[in-house]
Formats: sequence, C-alpha cells, structure tokens
Amino acid sequence: MPTTTTRSPLVSWLGVTTLMLGIFAIVTSEILPIGLLSAIGADFGVSDGVAGLTMALPGIVAAVAAPTVTLTTARLDRRLMLCALMAVLLVADVLAAVATSYWVMLISRVLVGVTIGGFWSIGAGLAGRLVAPRAVGAATAVIFSAVPLGSVLGVPAGTFIGDLAGWRTAFLVLAALALVVLAALVMLLPPLPAHQVTSPRALLDLLRTRGTGRALLATFLIVLAHFGTYTYVTPFLEDVTGLRPAAVSAVLLAYGIAGIAGNFLAGRVVATRPRAAFVTCGCLIAAATLLLPWAGGAAVGAVVLLVVWGLAYGGVPVCSQASFIAAAPHAPEAATVVFTASFQATFALGAFLGGRVVDAFSVSAVLICGGLIALVMAAAYR
Repeated sequence: MPTTTTRSPLVSWLGVTTLMLGIFAIVTSEILPIGLLSAIGADFGVSDGVAGLTMALPGIVAAVAAPTVTLTTARLDRRLMLCALMAVLLVADVLAAVATSYWVMLISRVLVGVTIGGFWSIGAGLAGRLVAPRAVGAATAVIFSAVPLGSVLGVPAGTFIGDLAGWRTAFLVLAALALVVLAALVMLLPPLPAHQVTSPRALLDLLRTRGTGRALLATFLIVLAHFGTYTYVTPFLEDVTGLRPAAVSAVLLAYGIAGIAGNFLAGRVVATRPRAAFVTCGCLIAAATLLLPWAGGAAVGAVVLLVVWGLAYGGVPVCSQASFIAAAPHAPEAATVVFTASFQATFALGAFLGGRVVDAFSVSAVLICGGLIALVMAAAYR
C-alpha cells in the first residue's frame, strides 16, 4: 500500500472521510438511546432514569479507555488499532440488538465505551498524516463534523427507524454501518506506524498547566449541564410537550441541524475569540434549559428552545477541544486524550445524575438544574 506521501489526493481524502464516518458511527451508537430511551426502558421493564445508564456507562468506560488504550498501544500501527476498535463497535451494536436482558444491554454499552475512548483519541489527530500540510485544517474539520452529524442524522434517523421497526433494528443498522466503515478502513487507510508516542509523563505534564485546568473546569460544567438534561429530552417532549414519537424525531432533527450550524459558527469564532465563544455557548444552553419547563409545554416553544440549544451545543466540542489544544500546542495527541477522557467522564456523570433527578423529582426539574450549572460555567470561564 502506498505511503501518505505517494497516495493520490482523492484516496487521501477518502481516508479522511472514512475516519469521519467511523466517528459518526461511534457518536451515533453512543447517543442513540436518547431518542429510544422510553422504548428501551419499556422493553426491559426499567424506569427512564435507570434506562439512562445506557447513556452514562459508555462515557465512564470511554474516560478510562482514552488514556489506557492510547498509552498501552502507543507503539502499534494506528490503522490496525482503528480497525480493531471498529470491530469492537460492530460486536457492541449487534449485542445490543439481540440483548435478552438489561444486563446484556449494559455489556454492549461497555464495548461502545471502549471504542469511543480508543478510536476518538487515536483517530482525531491523524489528519496531518493523511493529507498535505495545507489541507490539515480542512481535514480536521471534516473529521470532527461527525459529532454534530451524529445528532443531525444519527439520532433522528435511529429514532425514526426505532419507531417504524423497533429500537433493536436501529442498532442493527448501526452494526451494518460499522461493518462498512471497517472495510473502508482496511482499504483506504495507509499503514500508520506509531509516529509520536504519547507517554504517561506527557499526560501528567499537560494536567499541571493552568490552561488545562481552566479547560477541564469549563468542559466539566458545560457537559454536565448538557448531558444531565439532553439525555432525558425525549421523555420531556413526549410527557410534557405531548408530542408523538414521529414528531419527537422531527424536533431532534431540527436540533441537530442547528448543531451543525453551531459547529461551523463556533469554528470560525473560536480562532479569534475562544473564551467569548465558549461563554456564549454556556449562556445559550442555560437559557434554553431554564425556559423549557415553562415554554416547552407548547410545541412551538419547545421547538424554538431546542433549536437554540442545538445551536449552542454544536459549538461546545469545538470550543472545548480548542481550549485543550491551546494549553498544549506541542502535544496534540496528549491534548486529545485529555479532552476525550474529560468529555466522556462528564458525559457519563451528567447522564447518571440527571437520571437520579428525573426519578426523584421530574424531567422538568433536571432541566432547571442543568440550566443553573450552565450559568455557573459561563460565569466561571469569563
């Protein structure tokens, strides 16, 4: 197979697109239960709060897997690792589709977490090894566009499929996508021997910097606010707003489209005003979640606020990763590992704590809690 320097631009960009599709499959597998939470809970006879563990568990595992997988496989060919991790995702989605008990479902979510932590940490920084230097920025943007696309296409499409043919069918479709991506990784990526080995010392040095501390605090608060609330947006739209499943899919689609707009808008602003971009995202998420319990009883109010929410959250991954990279421009892979681990750990904590609030009080109460946390983030990062 040709090296990255002899490959044609077309093949190189197909490799970049394959990485994007891999992260798209991973992100969609991770957040798919958001749109299917009520159906999954009803099938296994558990509450919405307990079903929320299907969201929390992958994040917990991913937070551990990001540094563990990256460090223990630091000297292995990166293409080999990406293929192995995509195979794990394939198994996870099939296992979810055929799960006979809630425990089996949770095992499948553990495997999703392993894939998230490893694939994202390894694959997100490979753009510079696949395309010419002048195109690295564009290639990186293409790879990370998978995050909002997962919300735009993955969750609404999965929810629609689940409504038509059952939630298990949605996971089977994702398994088929993982198989296609696995084949594409084998065919389109060149050999990628270890290039810049990430060591435990590099991670520890990164964690000691002041910039990393600020990035960790801001990421912790905003991701806690978002996933503590958004995990339970489907029960809110069904029980409070009174929407039918098909209408919920349409609202989530509108949310996702706004997320793509927010992703590219934040990408433009973060280069010159990174702090203002991050604070703006926090303020908009706070406004949307605090107003939903009052204005979300009507369909129009719920749609408008979900669009604002999507626009704001679309910029969060861009702002968060940019803050970590700025803290360690000399060690991009280490920065990506810390970003992935912190993001996923807080993702899990938010989904778990949100479930406790939903079960103890109501889905509206968790929205208010999330809005207050987002306000704290905006105030602390100013």
